[in-house]
Amino acid sequence: MTDTKPLLDSGDSTAQKASEADSPSSSIIDSNTLSTNVPNENSEFTVPEMGPENAASKVTCRVCQEMIDVIGKREQHVVKCNRCNEATPIRSAPAGKKYVRCLCHCLLICKSTSQRIACPRINCKRVINLAPSPVTPPVPQIPGMCRVTCVHCQDTFLFNMLQNALARCPHCRKVSSVGPDFAKTKAIFFLILSVILFVIGGGVVFFTYSNAKAHSGYFIIHIGVLMLTLLALWKCLYYCRIKVSSIDGPV
Repeated sequence: MTDTKPLLDSGDSTAQKASEADSPSSSIIDSNTLSTNVPNENSEFTVPEMGPENAASKVTCRVCQEMIDVIGKREQHVVKCNRCNEATPIRSAPAGKKYVRCLCHCLLICKSTSQRIACPRINCKRVINLAPSPVTPPVPQIPGMCRVTCVHCQDTFLFNMLQNALARCPHCRKVSSVGPDFAKTKAIFFLILSVILFVIGGGVVFFTYSNAKAHSGYFIIHIGVLMLTLLALWKCLYYCRIKVSSIDGPV
């Protein structure tokens, strides 16, 4: 069993690294101590760089979903939530370590090879049996594949830049543009299209207005061209206002 300490306990505002001992002769577990199996918390935490394309200054608490201000705390591994007083990781665990969250919400750090740890909180003392970490196969080299930080939830996902489409985050399911160039190009395209449709529609109305009084079908053509023009203009505004996710780099 590996002894661990909480990264942030209630009333403590600084991060503390856990001490551990993987020796077979570990301390004896009290008979009243609970034992449970819990999944490991993801040990990969990507923090977006503060820049003109990504000015995010808050992260979501992984316990109560409260927004936590991380300005001036980028060098820390975890931050403390002012609402629930629990820790939330904002950086990857140190080399050879991994994060584990107990069912009492206490965030622990232990060796990546640890399979059994104990929560140090006095009112918990739960023994956590960890499943061995699965071996992640290497990501195949795909042309255009890059790592993207979602502008909505700040989670990281993979996206192929060669796709001529918007990106849907697999975590929050929200749509965004990957990089500002795609949205800008689409906005210009639909702006030009709306101008062309407006000119064509104006010409059709001008040359067919006298005949439209006798043939009501011309009014249907006028309305159709007008609807296409408004649709193109709406798509232009949509791409102008869409949020842009930042590109962290190629895989």
